[in-house]
Parts: sequence; structure tokens; C-alpha cells
Amino acid sequence: MPTRVDGLATAAYTSNVTDSTTTRAVPIVLTSAPREDADASVSLLTAVADPIRWTVLQQLTAGESCVCNLQEHIPIAANLLSYHLKVLRDAGLVTTSRRGRWIDYSLADDALDRLAAALPGPGPRRRAVRTAAE
Repeated sequence: MPTRVDGLATAAYTSNVTDSTTTRAVPIVLTSAPREDADASVSLLTAVADPIRWTVLQQLTAGESCVCNLQEHIPIAANLLSYHLKVLRDAGLVTTSRRGRWIDYSLADDALDRLAAALPGPGPRRRAVRTAAE
């Protein structure tokens, strides 16, 4: 049954790994971030898990681009590219700006920081924030 330690949920699972001094199983304690943070991280990482969307993000790291330029590097149907761009926009990783009848796409200013923060563990950004607070 999960318990709470320092505001985090923990669950104990029995591992098949044995301690070097005994033959009994060693319990492993898994902790998780608050549910809202985990849901947001999973949602963000799910958005970039698709190879097409990952390629779009790679192309946009070079700078703003319209769909016609993206299609030169990502050979899929226009409606599929639009769908993938919508998923990235909904995740807040891509922003748009209108130029006449064209729509230009660019990487959101905080996209790379948000992706790094969504990864589990004490990433470089989290470590720097924690050190500055101490």
C-alpha cells in the first residue's frame, strides 16, 4: 500500500535482487512526483515521442519556418503535417505567427527548458535552481 514521505507517494516492491550478506529479497522503494507534475510531464513527453514530431522540433531549432519549408524536410502529406503541428502547438512547444496568407511556425521560447524539466531525475536545470535556493 502506498505511503507518503515528505509529500511524495512511495510504494514498496520486492525485488528479485538479493543483498550480498543475506539471501532475503531487498525491497525497492519507488517515489513519484506529485500527480499533477507527473501528468504534465507524461503529456509533454508523449507529444514529442512521435518520430515525425521529433523531426519537426529538430527543424524548428534552426529557426522559424512555414509548412512548405517543413514539408521539404519531412516528406508526409500536408494534412498529416498539420496534425502533428497541432499536437505540438497544443503541448505549447510550437508557436505560430501569420505572414499574409502563410503561417510560420517556431519553437516556443521555453520549449527546450520544459522538455528538460519533464525528464525524471535531477536534471541540470533543476540542480541549478535547487543550488540557487540553498
